[in-house]
Amino acid sequence: MQAGLRELEIDIRKTDFFITHLHTDHLGLVSELVTESSRIYFNHPDGDWIKLGIPVDDLIAFARENGFPEKELQEVIHTHPGFRFRSRGPLSFHYLKEGDILRVSDFVFHCVKTPGHSRGHMCLYEPNRKIFVAGDHILDDITPTITLWSDDWNPLKEYLASLDKVYQLDIELVLPGHREIFRNPKERIRELKDHHQRRLDEILSILEKGGKSAFQVASQMTWDIVYDSWDLFPVPQKWFATGEAISHLKYLEEEGVIQKERRKQTRIYSLSGNR
Repeated sequence: MQAGLRELEIDIRKTDFFITHLHTDHLGLVSELVTESSRIYFNHPDGDWIKLGIPVDDLIAFARENGFPEKELQEVIHTHPGFRFRSRGPLSFHYLKEGDILRVSDFVFHCVKTPGHSRGHMCLYEPNRKIFVAGDHILDDITPTITLWSDDWNPLKEYLASLDKVYQLDIELVLPGHREIFRNPKERIRELKDHHQRRLDEILSILEKGGKSAFQVASQMTWDIVYDSWDLFPVPQKWFATGEAISHLKYLEEEGVIQKERRKQTRIYSLSGNR
């Protein structure tokens, strides 16, 4: 990264940072790059989470309730990249909200709040040039993870609403946080919505065979991964998959299509009579 910055002739002492969301692959190195004159632009929900510290014990307890095997829980702490590579030391954030404007030369970026991939995920939109800095909200050939590790929000519902919001913007060029830049985001947004509908339908099909924990549901879902079976998945991949299953289960539960109950300290999801 340092070599790339030098090649672009970027003076890091005159550089500010806009961070779309809290995940380690976006925020983790900021503490190594900021200088005394740098400003870090960020969103409040994710900033509050960072300042409070990752509640590892709460995350582990929630995963345990959703059927994650005890023997693999401790391994998550040592292998999950979000824990291993998180930003070190305190960071001072300059908070932005929906509709705020960042001016860079003759570029005028409007802040667009797009929760779902994280609670406060924020994008930038330049209406004159029709450029959209997408972070992980919209990716071209991979699907952003929509995971849930608490009871206090519905990330999939918010993500779908955020997709609808961005669909209304006149965008010609998308600059995502991963893979290649791309055009025609409306088509990609339709594909992403279809993807999550297929996920929801698949989970309902799985639950037709009886009640299951989120971990059990995840083990029977379809994943685009090179391993031949769920048992061969690395533990961090099982973590991501289970979090994705929980977010979809939460969405279905709030829609009244499924219900949950506790059996021996484990949450079990099953079809409701309202389906």
